[in-house]
Amino acid sequence: MEARAIIGWNLRVLRVARGLSQERLALAAGIDRAYVGRVERGSENVTITTLEAMAMALAVPVAALLTAPEAGAAPPPALRAGRRAKNERSSTSEG
Repeated sequence: MEARAIIGWNLRVLRVARGLSQERLALAAGIDRAYVGRVERGSENVTITTLEAMAMALAVPVAALLTAPEAGAAPPPALRAGRRAKNERSSTSEG
């Protein structure tokens, strides 16, 4: 797996594990949402500065984005589409 694909894979795994949309991650990292999508698809060359911003937004070390997944690992899942119901939003500390 090439470096861009590894970064994209890890970014999506970590983002989904934290329940963040691409838009929320982009906002937290100070980057464009479409850019996050391109990184996840492995079609964007990422700078170290951008890697660091995304890692900080995910609260992980930069190295977590560079580690190759285990052979045969399942593809990262997708988040449920759409907005959360009001009762789900009010019960979280997310603002």
